[in-house]
Amino acid sequence: MNIFHSRPFNRATLAYLALFPNVLSAAESASEPETPVVELQPVVVTIPESVHPLELTLDAKAPVQPLPAQDGADLLKSVPGFSVVRKGGTDGDPVLRGMAGSRLVIAVEGQPIYGGCGYRMDPPTAYVFPAAYDTVTILKGPQTVAQGPGNSAGVVRFESRHERPSENSLSGEAHLLAGSFGRRDLAAAASAESPRFFSRVTLNRADSDDYEDGSGQAVHSEHMRWNANLSFGWTPDEDSLLQVGLTRSDGEAAYADRAMDGVRFDRESLTLRFRKESLSDTLRSVELEYGYNYVDHVMDNYSLRSFSPNMMMPNPTVSNPDRRTQGGKVSARLEPSNRLELLIGADAQSNDHSIRGSMNQERMPYQTQVRMKDAQFEQWGLFAESRYALGETDTLAAGVRVDRWRAEDLRSSVNLSMMSMAPNPTSGLKRETTLGSGFLRYERERETGQFYAGVGSVERFPDYWELVRYESESDVSGFETDPERTVQVDVGYVYSKGRIRYSIAGFYSEIDDFILIESGVLKTSAGGGARAATVVRNIDAKTVGGEASAVWRIDEFWKADASLAYVRGRNLSDDLPLAQMPPLEARLGLSYTRRNWSIGSLWRIVSSQERVAVGQGSIVGQDIGPSDAFDVFSLNASWYFTDHARVSLGIDNVYDSEYSEHISRAGSAVAGYWQTLRVNEPGRQLWARVDTRF
Repeated sequence: MNIFHSRPFNRATLAYLALFPNVLSAAESASEPETPVVELQPVVVTIPESVHPLELTLDAKAPVQPLPAQDGADLLKSVPGFSVVRKGGTDGDPVLRGMAGSRLVIAVEGQPIYGGCGYRMDPPTAYVFPAAYDTVTILKGPQTVAQGPGNSAGVVRFESRHERPSENSLSGEAHLLAGSFGRRDLAAAASAESPRFFSRVTLNRADSDDYEDGSGQAVHSEHMRWNANLSFGWTPDEDSLLQVGLTRSDGEAAYADRAMDGVRFDRESLTLRFRKESLSDTLRSVELEYGYNYVDHVMDNYSLRSFSPNMMMPNPTVSNPDRRTQGGKVSARLEPSNRLELLIGADAQSNDHSIRGSMNQERMPYQTQVRMKDAQFEQWGLFAESRYALGETDTLAAGVRVDRWRAEDLRSSVNLSMMSMAPNPTSGLKRETTLGSGFLRYERERETGQFYAGVGSVERFPDYWELVRYESESDVSGFETDPERTVQVDVGYVYSKGRIRYSIAGFYSEIDDFILIESGVLKTSAGGGARAATVVRNIDAKTVGGEASAVWRIDEFWKADASLAYVRGRNLSDDLPLAQMPPLEARLGLSYTRRNWSIGSLWRIVSSQERVAVGQGSIVGQDIGPSDAFDVFSLNASWYFTDHARVSLGIDNVYDSEYSEHISRAGSAVAGYWQTLRVNEPGRQLWARVDTRF
């Protein structure tokens, strides 16, 4: 690991050593673990603290280092075990334990959401503005059946919360951020509440110019995003809630990894929720949810870059996919006895995807073209999840669900390239199948910690990209790709006593019919020659890994924290490493908080990755080759200058290191920009953020 001989490493080490004598002197007064600990409100989050080995909850509004998040993936990359596929300045794909796409369920206000772009310009987190929500909950592994189907890697929920007030109130908040490379964020929210009614409006906007990497080279990455949320609710009593939510958002983003940019990310959504609690001693609550989500995405090769004709796109070219999703869930929580809790319910969802475009926007504007439906998906599911108290400290949790899937291929032809098409051999094909999932988990809770061990099994139906976007090995359509089945063992422990808290979570999974995407596969063209194609196929695989984190509150002012994340995968069918596995990563944090101000540091250390399978991966990207180790050192400070206002400052990548993530997308040739092997990460960034509440 040549990282330990790099100049940034030595400088970061010196910075930590400079603080170390102070830490030691503070630690001397902290020798007695029974000494009361002052719980200070964190002002800049570097490493989230886990209170349960399986579940992690984040404050979606808190400033985070690196640079405070402007989309959902930006927020998740601060969590150990998560990585983000870099494409430009925004809209990266989140990856948990090496798994991405539909293996990781992204839910907003209880409803799973999806993107529409066949090239993954708009993953679900591209439509998430963290400041618009109150909490982010992360569930690792297949250890729940109540959050929708297919969550083999885990679930991420972005949610708003409402507590019924006892009197009328008016409140609001605003967040302003300015940073290097023209970064400008604005978020504002206002709420009016009474014991019977409430309303809330949230507005967000984020802008940025192209950033520069550590060598000073500009990266094609400018972007603009905005979002507006409206929420209305009726709470006739303490046990009832009727809520309506409306969302509208849009934006544009330049990409450094491809020949086109995203010039529209139009989203509109509607959510309805009804909850009734304390119905009887046995029936504790009933909840009904409905969600509608429509995304209208446009990409082109001229709006955000200099038009550069080539053989694939000799003219101004536009693609306009859209996706309409509707779904709902009904659930009931029961307590048949004082030992047993039971959650039962049903959920359903339908997806319609269509596309239109133009190979010559000047002569045939895409707006005049007819949208052509290319796929339709439907899912119905039943689930039951229970918790049974074996004793005062031991609990057994279990769940089972069954899903009925239906998909239809509506394409008459298949695009082999921008200039070539072929008849679709699966045109009109309808697929129907029934899939099952379940888990069993043992938990033990004691005064100083929690332990769990569980096994989960998930059958995942292929998503739009795996069925429609790619060819199969033997044909030009991948619509008959088999479902994927994951069996995973999860073990975890959280310890908390006095000033020490640590968490350990490990997993081992075996995946039958893992859905692999492989590029550069040679196939015979219509004229008899060879062509390179990207195909989807099923393999068998296994993964193993986990995360560990620790927090030491040295005294009432000093806090040190650390985390470690690792995953290793194997492609058993090809006897190769499983592609797109992030390397070993460690994070070290040290902070000092006194009254109304704090200072802190974050040191991120990432190993090299030699275990690769070039050309193989998932819908979010394929392995490019081995990657180098790197480390990044960052500083932050925060000051409450009134009881309701705070300013936070940060310097990310203090030493202006030039580096790229292992799972980054490959750099593309964009006119006027330097092409790199991978899309490089930003160089040194300075930022300042002001948060106010009233």
